[in-house]
Amino acid sequence: MSSSSLIQRSRVESGQLSRLALPILGAQLAQAGMSTVDVLMAGQASATDLAAVSVGASLWVPLMLFMTGTLMGLTPIVAQHLGATRHGAIRPAVHQALWVALTLGLMSATLLYLLAEPIFEFMAVPVEVSGLSTSYLHAVAPGLLGMALYQTLRAFSDGMNHTRPALLISLVGLLVNIPCNYLLIHGGEGATALLGSATPGWLQALPALGAIGCGVATSIAMWVMCLTMMWYTHRARIFHSVALWRTPAWPKSDRIRELLRVGLPIGVAIFTEVTLFTLIALFVAGFGSIVVAAHQIALNFTSLLFMVPLSLGMALTVRVGNAVGREAPEQARFVAFNGVGCALLAALLIDLVLLWGGPAVVALYSDNTEVRALAGQLVLLATLYQFSDALQVSMAGALRGYKDTRIIMGITLFAYWVVGLGGGHLLGRGWAGHFSGLGVYGYWLGLIAGLSVAALLLGWRLWHTSRRAIIRLSEAQSA
Repeated sequence: MSSSSLIQRSRVESGQLSRLALPILGAQLAQAGMSTVDVLMAGQASATDLAAVSVGASLWVPLMLFMTGTLMGLTPIVAQHLGATRHGAIRPAVHQALWVALTLGLMSATLLYLLAEPIFEFMAVPVEVSGLSTSYLHAVAPGLLGMALYQTLRAFSDGMNHTRPALLISLVGLLVNIPCNYLLIHGGEGATALLGSATPGWLQALPALGAIGCGVATSIAMWVMCLTMMWYTHRARIFHSVALWRTPAWPKSDRIRELLRVGLPIGVAIFTEVTLFTLIALFVAGFGSIVVAAHQIALNFTSLLFMVPLSLGMALTVRVGNAVGREAPEQARFVAFNGVGCALLAALLIDLVLLWGGPAVVALYSDNTEVRALAGQLVLLATLYQFSDALQVSMAGALRGYKDTRIIMGITLFAYWVVGLGGGHLLGRGWAGHFSGLGVYGYWLGLIAGLSVAALLLGWRLWHTSRRAIIRLSEAQSA
């Protein structure tokens, strides 16, 4: 193939990937915006309400992400069926995922009801915060079932190459969350301050629920997103060939096993990554308030930018899955590595943003000169791992398209917890008689090492998985 035709082929594929990834990026940012709104509005109520929401979110968000990751296993299954034009197999697969979502949602809600209080006692959370945070989690818990069902239908829609509904419905959730938060946190007084004499009597009678109201608003937004996605998948013409809501399929153990075989490793990998950052935040807390504030600022800023390669990785799952379903392993390999190239380009752009815009953005977070200085230094360190981060997340997305997910879980556990957390802890705290430790810088260097190891191992796996798929098809054709 000539270089000009290869460039043209890459341009076409990159355009198709971008059309899938951009709505995913918008949806991810909208859902992140819901968490930001919760924190900002709870903080306006009181410091205790803010602490209750923050502590509570540290429990339910990782649980939700594990649930979401597990249900993401549906996306490559649907994508491969679509690529092979097996439309009749899509509806039963989605129905089995809905049964799994129902189970995971109920289990997650039950865990929040039963374990929140004992966990807070074990963590020695102050009584005034733990009691309010427990009530907040009890209010969030019913919404987890709605979120599980929504994520299943989103995975189905994404696998059908239709990612815009997730963007639109995430925006609907955000627009519902904002007024519900305000009214339920501040009650009738807040409504009166907002609407004045035009406030209806029933709104004036609303009690100010603080953090609990924030939890209720989150549950309402989750169920609105769920019901809207149900309505959309029923009405949208693009899904008519699947007939999703016709004749429910009862649970089938073999189909559920397939979903869990693909999805559970994704859920564990995401949970591992989330807990890595949670544990590092706990270890960094011992270095003082200035370090904690700078660490959180740098992490929050870089996490928002990470949404770009993450969205490319999620879109790659669909594109690779389609090619695998069509039994076009050469095309699947081209799609995978072209997508990795797009992620590297995104990493370059992110590094430019961090270098040129970092100081200005950090200044928006804090007026404290010490916090700004340290956060700026950590942002500079973050430029070192953008390429590794983009590589690992895009390669993981491509491997999910092959339904090769168990290796992702193993690599993630080793790279994040052993290299990233273990190495970061040694570099940060040092070891007696040999090395005094680098403080927060050591933990960030550990992150860089962990992400780099993950990128190398996932790159090796993607190379061999894509090559093996080509060999298998060649052997089958010659047999």
